[in-house]
Amino acid sequence: MVIRLALDKELINLQNDVLALGNLVEAMLVDSVRFLKARDFAGSERVMAQDAQVNAKRFHLEDQILTTIALQQPRAGDLRRLAAMLEFASELERIGDYAKGIGKINLMIGRQDLMKPLIDIPRMCEICQTMLRQVLTAFVRHDAELACTIPPIDDDLDGLYNQVYRELATCLMVNPAQLDQANYLLWAAHNLERTGDRVINLCERVVYMVTGELAELN
Repeated sequence: MVIRLALDKELINLQNDVLALGNLVEAMLVDSVRFLKARDFAGSERVMAQDAQVNAKRFHLEDQILTTIALQQPRAGDLRRLAAMLEFASELERIGDYAKGIGKINLMIGRQDLMKPLIDIPRMCEICQTMLRQVLTAFVRHDAELACTIPPIDDDLDGLYNQVYRELATCLMVNPAQLDQANYLLWAAHNLERTGDRVINLCERVVYMVTGELAELN
């Protein structure tokens, strides 16, 4: 009983750590796009600096999870939950990398005017934010049904990514000299598209955590 109580407490602590990492990464992603749109270079530098904090949180979380597995005698359901947390730590850290990348893109574009108003990229970010919040909610609630409703949202994300690609290609037909910036903006959109894919991976882990079944949800 004492071991079980200690394990339950540790699982709650680890869950809170996952949520803290998720909230940090979400804020970074939203800020990275906001600063890109506003051409705020100092803001982008702050986002990039936060990547070290994300990495530290990830490594600490992984260390605590492995220690819990070694010392607390988790049962099958507990192990699935801990395995899901390991996956969340890894995937959230990668999303943090995408946010850092968008910050870097803003700096690489520099002082030149944007070749087109940023409309679809911020929309993509909003979708990513929604998906990320929902998968964190599904994780906390152990809600496999909610997790299964999230991947279809990714279709909207893919559609916007394709639209960004087409619009940038059209702009280049008018002004081929903007090739570098077009590549940078497409890279930013790609980072958001990949964020959606990472969230789908997390949805699959939530389903596995709850049901014990591994299945692709795309």
